[in-house]
Amino acid sequence: MTSQADDRVSIGFDPGRDKCGIAVVRENGNVLEAAVVPSEQAIDTLKSTCRTYRVDRIVIGDRTTSKQWERDICEALPDLEIARINEHNSTLEARDRYWKMNPPRGLSRIIPQGMRVPPRPIDDIVAILLVERYLSRH
Repeated sequence: MTSQADDRVSIGFDPGRDKCGIAVVRENGNVLEAAVVPSEQAIDTLKSTCRTYRVDRIVIGDRTTSKQWERDICEALPDLEIARINEHNSTLEARDRYWKMNPPRGLSRIIPQGMRVPPRPIDDIVAILLVERYLSRH
């Protein structure tokens, strides 16, 4: 991680029971970093990210376990704004984004995109989409 002291950013947070997606996104939409972390490491990762960047807010998805995560984040980072955003269809959208970023090769190209399963968790891409949704509305 490199410090972007003069650039304020949002953190996208896709909460989950086992793993969480975290993305650091500038106001202009540029993604500075994104990762999928085990849930037990998520709060420490958020704290570390907030020390590295000038974070304006955390944009959190409103579904799976989000209320408990929001309480935990407020306790760990009390001065940080939390914006809840509808994450309806975000996983499907993230799957499409994954395949645009990583076009299939070889025989997998003939499999319809809707039937392809990304070879890795895409919670980080969901986190990016959550910030994009927030920024498009504000």
